[in-house]
Amino acid sequence: IRRYWSRGMAVELIVSRGPSSRSPVAAAIAMKPSRSRFLDVRKLRCHLREWGEPGAPRLVLLHGWMDVSASFQFVVDAFERDWHVVAPDWRGFGLSDPGPGDCYWFPDYLADLDAILDAVSPEAPADLVGHSMGGNVALLYAGARPSRVRSLVNLEGFGLRDSAAGLAPARYARWLEELKSPPSARRYATGAEVAERLRQDNPRLDAGRAGFLAGHWSRPTEDGAFEIAGDPAHKIVNPVLYRWAEVAACWAAITCPVLWVEATDTDAHRWAGTAEDIAARVAVLKTVEVVRLAEAGHMLHHDQPREVARLIEHFV
Repeated sequence: IRRYWSRGMAVELIVSRGPSSRSPVAAAIAMKPSRSRFLDVRKLRCHLREWGEPGAPRLVLLHGWMDVSASFQFVVDAFERDWHVVAPDWRGFGLSDPGPGDCYWFPDYLADLDAILDAVSPEAPADLVGHSMGGNVALLYAGARPSRVRSLVNLEGFGLRDSAAGLAPARYARWLEELKSPPSARRYATGAEVAERLRQDNPRLDAGRAGFLAGHWSRPTEDGAFEIAGDPAHKIVNPVLYRWAEVAACWAAITCPVLWVEATDTDAHRWAGTAEDIAARVAVLKTVEVVRLAEAGHMLHHDQPREVARLIEHFV
């Protein structure tokens, strides 16, 4: 482990710690059983995946875009202490109901999270862990509801590039056209094809883990094929531009400590900007610890689940 300082913040670079996620030793960790329950959340049936017993300390895990709650299985398996883990499927993903409209609006995720926390953690502020889109939801929520969040672990949740106001006409026009010709779900002949697709997207993913994820990431169709367990309408462009000034105001209002975890092989530059842009965003947070995890890409909770689990447990 190498520790150094950057922009006045403690930064930790984890180089290596035992077998990698692709080794037989790592793959042999026994899977902890999960259970499902459903909540009525803002007139939708929301699926919650839970591990551990309700009396244990609680963690709320928030998955990313086009992902599902079971994606955290390998991290949960690697926890060394007992936790009551609650992981929702966002609306339109996994086993949760799709949204009632013909597209999705980002603020709905914050309102859904607010309702979920009212149900699962009404008596105390929550410890949140969010990956990618889930991290962005958690950061915005922690700024809007600072008293409801005790700690926050952000895994690769960088936000998007700032959008100039002049882009609005073209963005609205694109949205209107996509509403007329909505995207469809890609189909796969077998579950093995789904697993292979996951391995193409993330070469670090071994066959065993890819097979497990494929079983949750997809669902069978009536004719025996498989499709992704996510509403295709999620792919419709958001007509509202991403305004960093508004996001920064929310991040600056966060009062809880934040653990910011980046993968050294991240491809965040494709949607979030340069390393300098991201460092400037981190600087907005009042109390933040930055960790850079080696031998991992954007799906770092699949690539290095034991290290991610260790970081979460140590921080929380």
